[in-house]
Amino acid sequence: MDDNLISFAPEAEDGAPLRAAFGRFGTGVTVITTQTETGPLGMTANSFSSVSLEPPLVLWSAALRSKRHDAFARARHFCIHILAEDQAALALHFAGQGHDFSGFDWHEGPEGLPTLAGVLATFHCETHAVHPAGDHSVILGRIRHAAQRHGDSEGAGLLFDRGRFGTFLPQKTGQ
Repeated sequence: MDDNLISFAPEAEDGAPLRAAFGRFGTGVTVITTQTETGPLGMTANSFSSVSLEPPLVLWSAALRSKRHDAFARARHFCIHILAEDQAALALHFAGQGHDFSGFDWHEGPEGLPTLAGVLATFHCETHAVHPAGDHSVILGRIRHAAQRHGDSEGAGLLFDRGRFGTFLPQKTGQ
């Protein structure tokens, strides 16, 4: 056993040790949007992942305890926005609440979905499946429209690691 690792039971106490261990895996940051009967709705998520190229599928997870969970689990369509390094305020805003889009540049995209401006990429999806997964739902989307900023080097992504926002700095490799 590695002396540098602290062992714990996954079900321990309030889940804080497991949450801290999960936090060791840095992830990208997204905002997911959908259109509801009462207007646009957004939610910050770092559980995004690509699944398949054929068919084009992505997934993300929504916590059951979230007040926005049911709206996203029932949505026929949603849009995933990959945030740029300068969009931490956007991530924090939609982590706290999801109905207020004022102060952010957005327009109606395909299927009338709220589409945020200035992001690195968007994936407009049709809900493919929703699977129960413990205290979350895994939401699979079939990509119907995708877009990205012009050029491969146009901006770095916003990352989340150990409770902090940041960005990627490439390591120098031997030549």
